[in-house]
Order: sequence, then C-alpha cells, then structure tokens
Amino acid sequence: MDYRFIRYSVDRGVATLTLCRPEVLNSFNRGMAQDVQHALARVAQDETVRAVLITGDGRGFCAGQDLAEATAGDVGSIDLGDIVKSNYAPMVTAIRQLEKPVVCAVNGVAAGAGANLAFACDIVIASEDASFIQSFSRIGLVPDTGGTFFLPRLVGMARATAMMFLADKVPARKAQEYGMIHDVVPAAELLEKAAAVARQLAAMPTKALGLAKRALNASWNNDLLSQLVVEEELQRAAGKTEDYAEGVRAFLEKRKPTYAGR
Repeated sequence: MDYRFIRYSVDRGVATLTLCRPEVLNSFNRGMAQDVQHALARVAQDETVRAVLITGDGRGFCAGQDLAEATAGDVGSIDLGDIVKSNYAPMVTAIRQLEKPVVCAVNGVAAGAGANLAFACDIVIASEDASFIQSFSRIGLVPDTGGTFFLPRLVGMARATAMMFLADKVPARKAQEYGMIHDVVPAAELLEKAAAVARQLAAMPTKALGLAKRALNASWNNDLLSQLVVEEELQRAAGKTEDYAEGVRAFLEKRKPTYAGR
C-alpha cells in the first residue's frame, strides 16, 4: 500500500516509517497521523516485521501539529481534544502496545507532539544537531501525545515541569545527559546507526523483547509485589517460546543462535 504523507519500506525484518512533509518540518496533519496509525497496525499483523524504525524526511524530525490545519483560519473553531483523541493518542497506544522493538531516529527538531512521539518509542537515537522542545506553552496549550506521562518518568518531575512551562530547546547532547534519549551520533551517520540497531533487534529473540516491553509497560502502575507476579507470568510465557529453546540449544552447542521471533 502507498501512503500519502509517509514512506513505508521493509528490509531485513525492519519496517521503516519516514514522516514525509519536509516542507513543514514533518508537522502532523490528520492524513499523516492516519498514515502512521495504519502503518503501525500493518506492522503488528506482519510476522516478517520484527522491528520498526521511525524517522523524518529532510532537516526536521517532526515540528508537532500543523497549526494551519488545527486552526482552519479561525482559532478556537476546532476542538483540539478531538485532534488529540483521533491523531495522537492512537499512535502512542499503538507504539506501546506493539510487542516489537521501536527505534526512533531523530534527524532534526522534534517539537511538541513530535518530541513526545519520539519519547514513546523504545530506543531513541538523535543526530548531533537535533533538539527537543515542549513547545505547547508558547501558544497556550497543554503537552499531549503522552508527554505528561513519559517525560516525568524520563527526567523527573522538576525537570519535566520546567521543560513544559518554559519551553526551552534541549539540544541532543543535553537530552542524552538528562536520560531522555539513548544515543547521539553525527548527522551523517544517524540513519545508518539507527538502522543497524533496528536490524540487530530484529535478529534477536523478539518474542522475549515484546514480553519485556509488556513488563515495562506494566511497571509504570504496579507496586513491587504486583510487578514480581508480572515477571513470573511473562517468564513462564517466554520459557515456552521457540526462541528460548533455540537459545538454549545454541548455548549448549557453542554456536550462534538463529532466532525466528516465535
């Protein structure tokens, strides 16, 4: 299937979703949000896809919501809650519920919903010239796209509050220092590095990675005793996978395992 506002391709078990409205720094309109939602649903159903890479076309990753669409020429005429409900919440939910690794390659500015979309992913790698901005307060809005959930957990409440209130730009190196992202690489190496990580993950026991992601999601709301029960249940499930059996065989036979993601 062809998409209008993203590019979608699959190579060596990795589905790459490229946000493709470079003339507006890949800001989201309804069509692009629907394209991403459809692509994520497609990935979830495709057993040949074992990891996902999300990035942006051009000099920016994503500048957030396209305000021209959101205002439609008349500020206040469109219910912004409906946009959050139909555009952004489904994307975040799909990423977190997808039991496959999701790598995000941030190739430039990630502002507003663009920044928070990145934080919803499993592993975030940014170029040296990338930056992250909680830009909502600059126009009198509230952070969305899961930002009020993810950011305090990444950087702590005090720092997250300051970022959201002051809307200061956070350069990529500072974002890594704060624990917002995993790695920073030269811009020329970003896609190669991120794709290599995605391919590495795709070749791993992805059923176990998906179960680990489920456990991480559960940990956000559980106390220790409840989380120990989750670990017990998921370890039981992991122990019944083909990948576990292959991993043990390979260890005993002193060879490299070949995982199938089952």
